[in-house]
Amino acid sequence: MILSIIVPVYNMNHDGNLQFCLDSLVNQTIKDYEIIAVDDASTDDSLALLREYEAKYPSLFHVITYPDNRHQGGAKNEGIRSAKGDWIGFVDSDDWVAPDAYEKLLKKAEETGADLVGCTYSIVNSHTFEVGEVIPNNTADQTGILDEETKKKLLLHPGSMVIKIYRFQVIRENHLDFPEGIFYEDNCASRVWMAYFSRFEYLDEPLYYYYQHDSSTVHTITEKRCLDRMKAMDIMVEEFKSRGLFDTYRDEIECAYTELYFRITLFSYMIGCKKKHMGFVRQLKKGLLRNFPEYKQNKYYNVPDEEENRMVNLCMKSVPAFYIYYSLLWKVRRLKAKKNKG
Repeated sequence: MILSIIVPVYNMNHDGNLQFCLDSLVNQTIKDYEIIAVDDASTDDSLALLREYEAKYPSLFHVITYPDNRHQGGAKNEGIRSAKGDWIGFVDSDDWVAPDAYEKLLKKAEETGADLVGCTYSIVNSHTFEVGEVIPNNTADQTGILDEETKKKLLLHPGSMVIKIYRFQVIRENHLDFPEGIFYEDNCASRVWMAYFSRFEYLDEPLYYYYQHDSSTVHTITEKRCLDRMKAMDIMVEEFKSRGLFDTYRDEIECAYTELYFRITLFSYMIGCKKKHMGFVRQLKKGLLRNFPEYKQNKYYNVPDEEENRMVNLCMKSVPAFYIYYSLLWKVRRLKAKKNKG
């Protein structure tokens, strides 16, 4: 079995991040694999480093480059188009994998006949192979033969795409790809892709290292990134409709949309954006009600945090009341935190 590992790269050649990632890939314990590094129009010297690896490992390492930045979705699509493997894996260029990660994942696939195999990941804040906080991404009741009910569980909680390997035949036959030009492309793709695989197996072992640092997407909240998450979820809805799968998974799609398009984006925006506008919150509310006006009737609907639930209800009742109340509440909390620190 040949594996194609796709690495989207954009301005990551600093603090040894890209080199540590690439070293973990060229030193995998499997023999039959290729690394496809896609430079997404980097403006630093990331491409120069990629060329060094290509020259050093000509039979293993391949570089793709193009002039316009298309974000990770575009880079992954280019990698998929060039892949020659029977299996596809993705790695973010500031993360890395254990030396035997892909050997173990492929072995699991061979033993079980799965066309999708995943693992857990470890959160670390330095370049190390010591295991940090372990994050389970999937559960036992999501594994095995993927009947309709099991697929619904995966659509609700698909887990990260970078900790999985995918049988390429499924991707090719069903024309699976990623939204381009936006962040959070995985929020869409991870759910659409899950509808097409037939058996999922899972290794409860942290084989992937997620590097948490200040420039990570999750730590950089802007209005543009919030809009990108909203767009990703709108694309998800259209994908399910165009593929004739919307009615089958309507409840799961509505649940994901309510959570990611609206609730997570709302609080990310209010907490993380320095310059906030009431009009953005109105846009969020309008988008949710346009697509899923009866979202509260969804069988999965649940806001576990009581205060957050009150905030959501206030926002749906009156955007100005929510905006003013939340802004004042946030200021009070910041002042208290500053006072306690002093």
